[in-house]
Amino acid sequence: MVDQHFAPQDLTRFATEALSARGVPMEDAGLTARSLVQADQRGIYSHGMLRLPLYCEALRLGGINPEPRLKFSKDSGSIAVLDADAGLGQIAMQAAVDRVIEVGRVQGIAAVAVHNSSHYGAGGFWSDQLAEAGFISFITSSTGPVVAPYAGASKVLGTNPLTFGAPSASGWPLTADLATSNGAYGKVIAAKNEGTPLPEGWAVDALGNPTTDPAEAEKGSMIPFGGHKGSAVAVLLEAFAASLTDATFAFETVDIWSNPSSQMNNGHLVIGLNTAAFAGREQTESRIAELQDRVRSSGADGRAVLAPGDPERHRQAEAEEAVSLPESTVNQLASLAEELSLVPLEMRQASR
Repeated sequence: MVDQHFAPQDLTRFATEALSARGVPMEDAGLTARSLVQADQRGIYSHGMLRLPLYCEALRLGGINPEPRLKFSKDSGSIAVLDADAGLGQIAMQAAVDRVIEVGRVQGIAAVAVHNSSHYGAGGFWSDQLAEAGFISFITSSTGPVVAPYAGASKVLGTNPLTFGAPSASGWPLTADLATSNGAYGKVIAAKNEGTPLPEGWAVDALGNPTTDPAEAEKGSMIPFGGHKGSAVAVLLEAFAASLTDATFAFETVDIWSNPSSQMNNGHLVIGLNTAAFAGREQTESRIAELQDRVRSSGADGRAVLAPGDPERHRQAEAEEAVSLPESTVNQLASLAEELSLVPLEMRQASR
């Protein structure tokens, strides 16, 4: 299928209008839209505009509350718990990140555990904000059930994203943002929509046999990265994301991919370390930049090596003027525009 290209500001405007048409306040809709478009700019298509029709359907059917009343509890010292009131995960995460920065500037460290939330988009959108404020960050979330533990046969775990970020004097944070399955579940949906196979080693079918068919992978399970070690990380992240509150574990959750009326009660955990409270922000950022440079210069015969976070940053720079979207996603957005009586996105296509 042929990708099509669109101006980022047009995608952001379209997503904002679509979410607003489903009752999301304009400021919240704009924040969510920016998170989706940035993911596509960085080549993380599983967390980009592919998700917009799903969000809109969940908003229509009650799986996502368009106007949540966020409520902090156990708000004492450096920790807090946030009830997201079944709202968009991006809205809950922005409140959590803002609080971590505010409190961390005083306490040196801050943590927020979120429950009653939904999908929060790509983790780098949040770790970047913390890095810009001078914080090292750890972020994770529970999701719907799509992953079998190592040697298991049933969907017990989510894709359980893990995001680490650290500020750098180079201007680009050192960032690791990954699913703990071999691939993000959104990539399974994208492959099914586009009629393309999955990479080998990503999934098994309902009988536990390896498969590259995304439709069979939906019936079966994703596989954790890194064998038993990756599976152990995924299990621990499930515990971190959901056990500090009354959020549900993945095996207790009905994903909105399966039922858009389901309020998933996802749990998130955000921890931030204020580098100014340790050796000092300038010292830390200088050392991080030194580490990035050493990684990048480690190739033999002058070959370039990328530090964590570099691929996404390079793609974002290349997509500053035009964002590439798969034809299947463009078709879904056209259907959404018709459903919501919006100006079709095709009329806003950017020249390239």
